[in-house]
Amino acid sequence: MLHFLTQLFGLFEKLLSTSPTVLATATNIDERINQFLDPFISALEKVIFFSIKLTDQVSLPIVVVWLFAAALIFTLYFKFLNFRGFKHAFDIIRGKYDEPDSDGEVSHFQALTAALSGTVGIGNISGVALAISLGGAGATFWMIMAGIFGMATKFVECTLAVKYRLVHENGVVSGGPMYYLWKGLKDIGREKTGKGLALAYAIPAVGCSFGGGCMIQINQATKQLINVTGGQNSFLYGQGWIFGLIVAIITGSIIIGGIKSIAKVTSRIVPLMVVVYLSAAFVVIGAHYQEIPSALLHIITEGFNPKAMAGGFIGVLVIGVQRAAFSNEAGIGQAATAHAPAKTEHPVSEGFVGMIEPFVDTVLVCTVTALVIILTNSFDPSATEGVELTSRAFASVISWFPIVLSIAVILFALSTMISCSYYGLKAWTYIFGENKVADLSYKLIFCIFVVIGSSLSLTAVFRFGDAMAFAMCAPNIIGLYWLAPIVKKDLKQYRQWIKDYDLKREKEMVKS
Repeated sequence: MLHFLTQLFGLFEKLLSTSPTVLATATNIDERINQFLDPFISALEKVIFFSIKLTDQVSLPIVVVWLFAAALIFTLYFKFLNFRGFKHAFDIIRGKYDEPDSDGEVSHFQALTAALSGTVGIGNISGVALAISLGGAGATFWMIMAGIFGMATKFVECTLAVKYRLVHENGVVSGGPMYYLWKGLKDIGREKTGKGLALAYAIPAVGCSFGGGCMIQINQATKQLINVTGGQNSFLYGQGWIFGLIVAIITGSIIIGGIKSIAKVTSRIVPLMVVVYLSAAFVVIGAHYQEIPSALLHIITEGFNPKAMAGGFIGVLVIGVQRAAFSNEAGIGQAATAHAPAKTEHPVSEGFVGMIEPFVDTVLVCTVTALVIILTNSFDPSATEGVELTSRAFASVISWFPIVLSIAVILFALSTMISCSYYGLKAWTYIFGENKVADLSYKLIFCIFVVIGSSLSLTAVFRFGDAMAFAMCAPNIIGLYWLAPIVKKDLKQYRQWIKDYDLKREKEMVKS
C-alpha cells in the first residue's frame, strides 16, 4: 500500500510539473495529449506490469505468468475439459439443448457471436502482426498455447456469469465478473472480499471499454480507411473525426437497444466477416502451399527459442487488448458479460459455449493471420502500425484485398465497439446503479470517445487500454480460484442432466 501511495503522489507531482512550455514543444494535438498522459500511464504501468528481468533486453511481467498459470491450472483442475468438451459445445451452439423458455435475453449462438464480436477484430488483424514482429514466428506457437489453455479459464468465467446473474423484473439481465465476484463469494462466506474484488474489477472495466474497446478500434479502422483512400491525399487525412462521428451515430443507434439489439447485429456481422477474412487468408496461404510445412516447422522450433518465448509471451499477452492470444480475453472476464444473458437454466451449458471463443479467435483466426504474415515474409521488427502490415501481406497475393480488408476492419471494429460498450455499461451501472440516467450517460460518453479515438494517435490509447485490461485480471482470477469448486460440482450435476436428457430423447425417437 505504501509503495502504491508513493507511486500515486509521484504521479501527481509529475502532472503538476508539466508546464505549458513543455507541452508547447509538441507539434500537434496528438503529441500534446500523449505528453500530458504519459506520466499517468507510466505510473499505472509500473504498478500493473511489475516485471521479472529475464535478460538485459527482456523482462517478463508478473501479470503474464498470472494469466497463463491460471489457464494451465483450470485445464488440469477440470481434467482437460477444453479438449473433451469440444463436441458437446458445438451441440449446444447448434441448438440441440436449447431452452427457449428459460430466463435470459439471447440464444446460445447469439451470446457467442456477441462475445466473439468483442474479441475477433482489430487484435486478429493488426495485433498479430505486431506480436510476430516483436517475437518472430515463434510467437505464433505461444498464441496457440494461450488460446487452447485459455478455453478452460473461459469455461469457468462463463459458467459463473450465468449462475450469478441478476434477472430484473422486465427480463433484462445483468451479469459478468462484478456479479459473480460479489454474489459468488457471498455464497462461500466472503461477502466483503467479494464486494471489494467486484469494485476493483468494475472500475478498470469502464476504463478499458473506453480505451481498448472503443478508441483503439475506431483508431485502426480510420487509419485503414485513410490508407486505401489515398493516404495523405485522402479527404479524411487530418479529419478522421468526420468518420468517427458517422460511426458514433451508427454505434449509438445500435447500443441504445441493449444486448438484444447488439446480438441481432453481431450474429450477422461476425459470421460473415470471419468467413470473408478466412477465405482470403486461405487464398494467400494456398498461393504459398509449398512453403507451409517449413513455416509450421519454423513456428514450432522458434517457439522454444528463448527470444521467441519472451517475445511471444510479451507480444501475445502484453502488446495489447484483444490482440493475438490475449484478444480472446480469457482471464480478463469481459466476454463473460455477453454470455450472462443466454437463455438457459443450466449455467454450465454456457460455459461450454464460452470455450469456443478462444478457439475461434486465437487458434483459428489469429493463427491463420500469422501464417499469412509468415508465408509472405511481411513481418517487420520496426512495425508500429499493425493494420498496414497485415494489409501489405494480403496485397502481396490479392492486390485489391486492402479495400476489402478496410471494410472488414471497419465492421470488425464496429462489432467490437458495440460489444465492449455493453461490457462497460454493465460495469458502469454496477458502480452507479441500474437506472436510465446511468444507462444513457454511459452510452453518450462512449459515443464521444468514438469521435475522439478516430482523430488521435494510438500510442497513449493502446498503453492505457492494456493497463486497464490487465488490472481486471487480478481480482477476476482470485475470484475464479475461490469459485472453481462450485463450478466443478455444477459440472457433475449437468453431466447427469445431459445423460437423462439424451436418454429421454432416445426413448421418444423409438416410440415415434
